[in-house]
Amino acid sequence: MDGLMMDTQLLLIGLLQRAARLFAKREVVSRASGGVHRCNYGEVYERSGRLAAALAAAGVGPGTRVGTFAWNHRRHLEAYFAVPGMGAVCHTINVRLFPEQVAWIVDHAHDEVVLLDEDLLPQWLMIANSLTAPRLYVLMGADGESRPESRLKLAEATGAEVADYEREVQAHDPVIRWPEFSESRAAFMCYTSGTTGAPKGVVYSHRAMYLHTLVHGLTDVHGISEADVVLPVVPMFHANAWGVPLSATMAGAKQVLPGPAPTPADVVRLIRDEGVTIAAGVPTVWLGVLEAAGSGGLGSLRRIACGGSGVPRSLIAAYRDRFGVTIQQGYGMTETGPLATRAHVKSHLAAVLDEDGVLDLRATQGTLVPGLDMKVVDGSGAEVSWDGSTMGEICLRGPWIASGYYRDETGSDSFRDGWLHTGDVAVVDPEGYVRIVDRIKDLVKSGGEWISSVDLENRIMAHPKVAEAAVIGVPDPKWQERPVAIVVPRPGESPTAEEILGHLGESVAKWQLPDRVEFVEEIPKTSVGKFDKKALREKLTGS
Repeated sequence: MDGLMMDTQLLLIGLLQRAARLFAKREVVSRASGGVHRCNYGEVYERSGRLAAALAAAGVGPGTRVGTFAWNHRRHLEAYFAVPGMGAVCHTINVRLFPEQVAWIVDHAHDEVVLLDEDLLPQWLMIANSLTAPRLYVLMGADGESRPESRLKLAEATGAEVADYEREVQAHDPVIRWPEFSESRAAFMCYTSGTTGAPKGVVYSHRAMYLHTLVHGLTDVHGISEADVVLPVVPMFHANAWGVPLSATMAGAKQVLPGPAPTPADVVRLIRDEGVTIAAGVPTVWLGVLEAAGSGGLGSLRRIACGGSGVPRSLIAAYRDRFGVTIQQGYGMTETGPLATRAHVKSHLAAVLDEDGVLDLRATQGTLVPGLDMKVVDGSGAEVSWDGSTMGEICLRGPWIASGYYRDETGSDSFRDGWLHTGDVAVVDPEGYVRIVDRIKDLVKSGGEWISSVDLENRIMAHPKVAEAAVIGVPDPKWQERPVAIVVPRPGESPTAEEILGHLGESVAKWQLPDRVEFVEEIPKTSVGKFDKKALREKLTGS
């Protein structure tokens, strides 16, 4: 017996339609070169309709891939809704990837149209003559129309048609009736950062992103309300900014978009000036903001959503103690839409734990969000106990978990028996709190025992003289591998190797201590702000 419910489709344009109808005057603020640009959801909705009409006139139709090579700003937000809303696919391209990776991704996705920030034109020109897919570029000027000379330069380099975003938006009347289609249709594409081979394409459906948005907005998950002011520092090309722009729009919250290449000082200024209450970004962002904020505080900021890599316990404590701000850690990946877990402290635990106990929970990746299934398996595929100590690989399934990679000719071992095998090793305690131990490829195997590089990194970064730390395994003739720590001192500090090892010796076994400590000015990072351990291994071992 079937239920007697209407079979309406979950389409993303409905989120913006709701915001435009109920919260039309709520602000959307974008940092730009001339200051900040202010508009509202009513204007974003109208301009999204104009953009959709302009793209349709240019031959964009159902399934057409429309790439965006852009920072976080209101035009990018317009594209977030206009492109999927018309039945096309919005492909957010990572502006921090190597040029050859960008070129591979654009042609692999077959992006016919690319919306391109004018200030990123020099990067694009590095690959322009090697691309075969794009037939139309829409250039977005920093504060208004793009410069004619920029459009001419792009046209000459690519042989494609080049249009100006603002001219096209103003020249077309907005869509009156958005098309209706199946919620299973593709809405977004994102590619992994490709640190261990060619980037992999993940294709998100309307249904997946709509359900992800609903769960994202739950009080114990992200909890964005209409009263909030939301700052997604995480780029809109990084797994759809973790879904923050979509859930903020659904709630009708004021959005503050940080614009091109925001510095920690830019982020602090926006938080203070715009009354930001919730922000989102990777740990390296908040390490920088911690220094930039000084003694001036962070205004009305109350919560930070943090992920992308493990959040050091010391960073969570620093924001709590200095600013009264809660860092709420989460876990996910491009393949998981991306949200999979969130570190919410259960009420019965909050009632009995002291501050250090609560901090320990916040330093985990949290518990599984509603709508997903999770298992943790050993090397043979058998599920391990949730006892807080037995390690295994996280496997996930659910309505916003990828079932495969786009045009993956070789196939992938990541998808087996209806589960995504994440490659992340974790332990889960009896309450369901997940603690990532490491990536499978980053665990250090020494004398038959596993050493967690993540655990060592977090402990080193708790040292008051340390800004950042990465740990990698290097070959050893006796022990197979031994850990090496790479440390960035805080400004004005000069820690010694003995100090670092002495600090670690207070909490880890002697055999787990790094064989050596190397001090550097900067640790290389991936395009999404994670420590680039592949680059570190190549530098230290040549392999």
